[in-house]
Amino acid sequence: MARFPAGVFLVMFAMVLWARAQASTPRPAAKAKTSVPDPGAIRNGMYHNSSFGFSYKLPFGWVDRTADLQDDSAQAAGARVLLAVFERPPQAAGDAINSAVVIAAEPLFSGMKTPVEYFESLAALTTAQGFQATQDPQEISVGAAKLVRGDFSKARGTLTMRQTSLVRVEKGYAMSFTFIAGSEDEVNELIENLAFTSRKPTR
Repeated sequence: MARFPAGVFLVMFAMVLWARAQASTPRPAAKAKTSVPDPGAIRNGMYHNSSFGFSYKLPFGWVDRTADLQDDSAQAAGARVLLAVFERPPQAAGDAINSAVVIAAEPLFSGMKTPVEYFESLAALTTAQGFQATQDPQEISVGAAKLVRGDFSKARGTLTMRQTSLVRVEKGYAMSFTFIAGSEDEVNELIENLAFTSRKPTR
């Protein structure tokens, strides 16, 4: 991720791309999958993904850097960044937290079946980057979908960075939805832009 400043690298690294850190750590073989997930597409300010059955409304004026993260990440074991958007360009300085949304999919490892199991690894990487959990993980509903939610915070000088990650299992993949902002209210507003189709998840 050499194109981005160190501070932005930490934000990205603490998000959903924990698969990159695992590239040098032995893990059980990934479950074989029969199809490559739909990368989705942005149309008229809305990201749609028919394979995983969800959409995300992009905040007006935000910067799409999905391709940059796809190019710069290791994409280990089939992990894929589906969407990465920022309130302002990552390299642009600012007096406030640069809010962001990153959505990724990674094949479940053999023996891993639930969102809670995946979330444990995601939370471990997040806290290793200096974030503190603000509450225990809990199951939430976003429309018809069930996800595991975890909330974290980290001091950045006089500011506090808030990070919330949601995890769902779908079609043999762990779906991670990570939201970064300067306050809990801002994070919740970002989550409200996420919507799922009304169908049962497959595993």
